[in-house]
Amino acid sequence: MRILHTSDWHIGRTFHGNQTMDALAEVLDALVTQVAENAVDVVVVAGDVFDSATPSGPAYTLLSDALLALHETGARVIVTSGNHDSAARLGFQARLLRDGIHVLTDPAEVGVPVTIDDEHGPVHFFGIPYLEPAIVRAHWPAAGEGGGPLRTQAQTMSHAMSLVREGMAAHEGRSVAIAHCFAVGVESTVGLEREVRQGGLDMVPLDVFDGPDYVALGHIHGRNRLSDRVRYAGAPLHYSFGEQSKPRGSWLVELDADGLVTVEWLPLPVPRALVTLTGTLEEILSADNVAAHADDWVCAVYTDALPQTEPMRRLRESFPFCAMVQHQPAVGAEASERTYSERLRAAVTDTDRIEAFLEHVRGGQGATPRESELIREVLDDRVRAEALV
Repeated sequence: MRILHTSDWHIGRTFHGNQTMDALAEVLDALVTQVAENAVDVVVVAGDVFDSATPSGPAYTLLSDALLALHETGARVIVTSGNHDSAARLGFQARLLRDGIHVLTDPAEVGVPVTIDDEHGPVHFFGIPYLEPAIVRAHWPAAGEGGGPLRTQAQTMSHAMSLVREGMAAHEGRSVAIAHCFAVGVESTVGLEREVRQGGLDMVPLDVFDGPDYVALGHIHGRNRLSDRVRYAGAPLHYSFGEQSKPRGSWLVELDADGLVTVEWLPLPVPRALVTLTGTLEEILSADNVAAHADDWVCAVYTDALPQTEPMRRLRESFPFCAMVQHQPAVGAEASERTYSERLRAAVTDTDRIEAFLEHVRGGQGATPRESELIREVLDDRVRAEALV
């Protein structure tokens, strides 16, 4: 059996204020082509299908189009809900979907598999929707530590996987688990994977996933291999400049009669590349940069000592898809060695104090000659005004 593992489509998400629906549709079309070309039997979507709990009409349309296109290849499709999805909204039409498309959103059904046969017999797919402990306590009131309530996602996922193993024991054959969580050892994108909490409370130990032949995980937007049989596919589209170096694609998983045989990475196209350009504004706007990146999403980090006038407007004249601009002035050696308070203590005159302030806020760059002239004029005017009082 051939299984395509994908996740985190985030239909409806924007990229720095720009809609991504058309780009995602292009990538999902390529994914459908891969499913057909590789004779995939089952497509697994491991959560975060939508980016919002209240998806728009066009988001539903894109999902329906993608699911139907996958179904028309002859593949079965199994979808679970993630933390961005509303399980109720994602699953409301599950019973109306045609045979071969399964949307799994009910925690009470975690141990009940979707069974698909191949020439070697049955393969049991156990879908685990995103499980927020505070929400699923009512389903499993005594499943936490010492028979108490569930408090962490590690406890919640551990209980869910125990139900999966009970289901495996009751259904002979190979098995695949599908889950949406943050596992220990995964490399995440800083500032991107929302709902990842501090202190390890939501980090699920790898051994929790012992048992199935393959575990298809979602939630992390970059490709991650935790073991041969436990992996994240990541998102099919870049949604942050922090992801720009991470490949986009999905895992092609093959099972034989005895279980897992191979796992192969299938890359997906990137509709528009992401690049971060660093240097002075003049350097960023160089002819070489413009020639190389005029059609890319650009994050410009300019290092001029002083903030520049209308940098975004100037950048977009050369880079129409500049989505982000940051001012990060280079810090001089003296600025890094002397604190602001030290410079103030060393100041004798008002001119010295103003210079210390400018060096502090400009990363070591003091007043320009013209600014120094203006400062002297202002201070002289103040002295003359005080003399008249």
